[in-house]
Amino acid sequence: MNPLDPSHHSGTHVLKPVLSTLQLWGIAVGLVISGEYFGWSFGWASAGTLGFTITSLFIAAMYATFIFSFTELTTSIPHAGGPFAYSKRAFGPVGGYLAGAATLIEFVFAPPAIALAIGAYLNVQFPALDPKLAALGAYLVFMTLNIVGVQIAATFELAVTLLAIFELLVFMGVVSPGFSMANFTKGGWSGQDGFSLAAIPGMFAAIPFAIWFFLAIEGVAMAAEEAKDPKRSIPVAYIAGILTLVLLAIGVMVFAGGAGDWTKLANINDPLPQAMKMIVGENSGWLHMLVWLGLFGLVASFHGIILGYSRQIYALSREGYLPPFFAKLHPRFKTPHRAILAGGVIGIAAIYSDELIKIGGNTLTANIVTMSVFGAILMYIISMLSLFKLRRTAPDMVRPFKAPLYPYFPAFALLGAGVCMVTMIYYNALIFAIFLGFLALGYGYFLLTSHHRANAIKINTLTTKPT
Repeated sequence: MNPLDPSHHSGTHVLKPVLSTLQLWGIAVGLVISGEYFGWSFGWASAGTLGFTITSLFIAAMYATFIFSFTELTTSIPHAGGPFAYSKRAFGPVGGYLAGAATLIEFVFAPPAIALAIGAYLNVQFPALDPKLAALGAYLVFMTLNIVGVQIAATFELAVTLLAIFELLVFMGVVSPGFSMANFTKGGWSGQDGFSLAAIPGMFAAIPFAIWFFLAIEGVAMAAEEAKDPKRSIPVAYIAGILTLVLLAIGVMVFAGGAGDWTKLANINDPLPQAMKMIVGENSGWLHMLVWLGLFGLVASFHGIILGYSRQIYALSREGYLPPFFAKLHPRFKTPHRAILAGGVIGIAAIYSDELIKIGGNTLTANIVTMSVFGAILMYIISMLSLFKLRRTAPDMVRPFKAPLYPYFPAFALLGAGVCMVTMIYYNALIFAIFLGFLALGYGYFLLTSHHRANAIKINTLTTKPT
């Protein structure tokens, strides 16, 4: 059989455009919303509530300007590879590799952390249940759901995202009668009541936890080929999504900090139930509802990121940057099933390596989120550089949506990402070295497989020709 025969590849490289604007919004918010439930409160430990608020507002501004700018790229080049496609267009194959590898690291390393959080959460309810076994079960269930079809997966994602948002609103409503701004501001500058220069290092150290509020919203770009009308629906989904997340992040943080002694919430994985317990006690029905519904926030992000990493693996394979084996779509469901399974294998391996690998005294689970953030920040930097480059070299490219206040919005996003990168390297030098090691290994594969990319160009040219 001739591998360059278009009939041989029919259906292999074509995703189905079935997603509505509402479903894309559900993906945008769902990808991120677990960050409203856990992880962010660790920023209080180093920065205090007020210091972390400043850090979070800076990161929120960075993400807002980034999304407004990133949407220009997504609508101009609606491609399942997302940042990979934009950077390849701007900087050629090497630029495409760097952006694609960074995005892949971000989206492959985030799910095992969330899966372990799901397992730990279920272990609280069912002490006999092994958290790692529950995490493995979560992978199997949601990989299967993603394989069965993107329409079903996106509908499920929308449903659990709406439930997760409802729960956060319930949390704010229930703790509001006992809310006190005095509780929130007490010791709010790295444990001190008044601001001093000594609080600044803690604010920088808290950057990764503020990023966790918004990490992975850019994953909607990887569903662009499956959107019914990407030029219209993606801008609406992105902008509505980032506004939704900013409002929820501020509300959750302020109400949790004002519920009582916030220092008791600064180093735990379940700040919302513990904050509510300060107001309603341990036996309240509201508390039990929050604990159970809290699972929806974790599930929404876990499920959505599986969709994101699978499209990234699929797109990189389709273009010859990863083995072509992963570019095959399921013959019945037309989903990238091999890519879904490949990312799952890596995530499950990470889960069961948790007790074996330690970095800086922490288990792998405590560091894979940082690894994911490194991938995200590098991708943000390359994406904004791509936007500037394409504005200069491709001025006539069709841009259904243009970044507002250009060049100020993308410049601020680029500056913010640069500050985050420098800070992350300073506080996480060993993890950054491992991150660079992953990039170097990937680049070695890139150099050895130029023939895959040459074949991919021929195949993609044949499959896109009119019959």
